[in-house]
Amino acid sequence: MALNSNISSYLLGKVQLAASVLFASFIALVSIIVLSPFLSNIWFDISSYPVTGYTLLFLVVSLMVMGFSKRILYSLTREHGITTLQYAAWDVAEIAVMALLYTVLTVSLLRSGLISLDQSDPWLIFRAAFVYLVLAVGVPYLVAALYLALQDRDNTIRLMSMESVVSDRANNVQDDQIIALSDNEGVLKLSVRLKNLFYIESDDNYIKVWYRDHSGAVRQYMLRCRLKTVEESFAGSDLVRCHRKYIINISNVQVLSKEKDGYYLDLDVEGISPVPVSKTYEAGVLARFYAR
Repeated sequence: MALNSNISSYLLGKVQLAASVLFASFIALVSIIVLSPFLSNIWFDISSYPVTGYTLLFLVVSLMVMGFSKRILYSLTREHGITTLQYAAWDVAEIAVMALLYTVLTVSLLRSGLISLDQSDPWLIFRAAFVYLVLAVGVPYLVAALYLALQDRDNTIRLMSMESVVSDRANNVQDDQIIALSDNEGVLKLSVRLKNLFYIESDDNYIKVWYRDHSGAVRQYMLRCRLKTVEESFAGSDLVRCHRKYIINISNVQVLSKEKDGYYLDLDVEGISPVPVSKTYEAGVLARFYAR
């Protein structure tokens, strides 16, 4: 994956971010128990009072830092996403903050005489802590990301072929295309003709499909699936990604308007608001709209 391309959304969901923090915290705790006794420049100890209390204090504060950091990351990236390089830089900055907290705490404990280390220079303490935290936290983050990538690949939506609908009218490929959507378990949940599908909206690990049913009423159907998977599965069709949260059926767009905050796609359907176009997808959407 290119460093300047947006990172996959499966790493930025609430559940995924929380799982990454918990997994990294567990590995960090294990590393304290297993490795700390063999490292002369790390004072962590869970067997001697009062060092045990300070060790637990650091763990709790670090967990809060990771949780708060990921919460901010989730809020900032819901709209515009984040590149791979920015995501990596965020994690490095998070580790640096925890290393700084460790340094401040260590200097205070050294001055009080509660601990002793081979080195007392703050910069050397920070450097040692940063390296330790990269191994204890950064590596688990990477492992969690790889696991989520494999899980996401296994859960890729299974699609039915676009089949022709029997009709007494002259065949029209666009009208007769079937969009069949399955959930992450491969269970078929919704089958709708392309001409009756308006747009698909992301809602964390779910998608909401807006369509017209057989009676002509506008309906909404929710299923557990990623928007990115739908985008990749229907590449080249009239389902066009126009925003981090939306895929729209470009063939059903009636009006393209330019507002102060960007372009909007109007389906001219009662009960459906215009769908925004983000800067990231603007050029592609405009090209597809005018090429119809």
